[in-house]
Amino acid sequence: MMDNKSLISKIIKSEGLYNFKRNPFAIAGALIILVFLFTAIFGPHMVSQNPYDLAQLDLNDSYKPPIWQEGSDPRFILGTDDQGRDMVSAIVYGVRMSVTIGFCVTIICMIAGTTLGLISGYKGGRLDSFIMGLVNVQLSFPSLLIAMLVLIAFGRGVWKIILALAFSGWVTYARTVRGTTMSEKSKEYVEAAKVIGFPERVILFKHILPNVMTPVIVIATLQIGTVILSEATLSFLGIGIPITEPSLGLLVAQGYIVLFSGLWWVSVFPGLVLMLLVVGMNLLGDFLRDEFNPRLK
Repeated sequence: MMDNKSLISKIIKSEGLYNFKRNPFAIAGALIILVFLFTAIFGPHMVSQNPYDLAQLDLNDSYKPPIWQEGSDPRFILGTDDQGRDMVSAIVYGVRMSVTIGFCVTIICMIAGTTLGLISGYKGGRLDSFIMGLVNVQLSFPSLLIAMLVLIAFGRGVWKIILALAFSGWVTYARTVRGTTMSEKSKEYVEAAKVIGFPERVILFKHILPNVMTPVIVIATLQIGTVILSEATLSFLGIGIPITEPSLGLLVAQGYIVLFSGLWWVSVFPGLVLMLLVVGMNLLGDFLRDEFNPRLK
């Protein structure tokens, strides 16, 4: 059995880590993600105010410009919005919400889609036809439209938007895992497990699952950025996160109303942060996709 030191040494000497260290875009993506994760976890404890605690707000501080413009207040580096919220604090809280939604939706999609894909590919027959039928029907509709219909039916809320986006996002995992499972189930290690008498659940989740996780990890990394953009779009349209639980998309939507009145900072700064977050996810996801693609080896 390999000890921890041997495992760490193997990881350090691995080809993937070597390629990662030589890829500046992958490093940049990883650093961006780490910064945003740190901000999401610890940021609210480091900013000057809770921008959604009414007791800490003062309408006299509304629409203060960034610190480098005339009429600014040194307390608010990036200015304030219509309620006198510090934009730095609002962005930090928005990052926490957007990152939370992105990871929660991706985890739910990954678990549900991978499980259904494993069962569909291994069992075959009518169950496979039924699951793939659901996948094909759902893929015929835009995922954003499906999420909108779910939210219109059940209302707004953080967990409602998480479930709405998860309901529209599991199909990619199911289709990918099903194809890989169909290829894996005919291999010798699966046949040997059947001969030994292992139950199907052990064969699926202990033997086949580890061999189908590579594309799942790539899809998950790329999906986080897509989910964050989808949530931002829904919030911008006014059917996503309620105003009491703001995300970056909602901040952009609130600032868009006054964007052409010269109060550009209310919308532009959250929009730039949102763009940087998605770019970081995509940079790391692109590296993983290329690294795990055997055709590029």
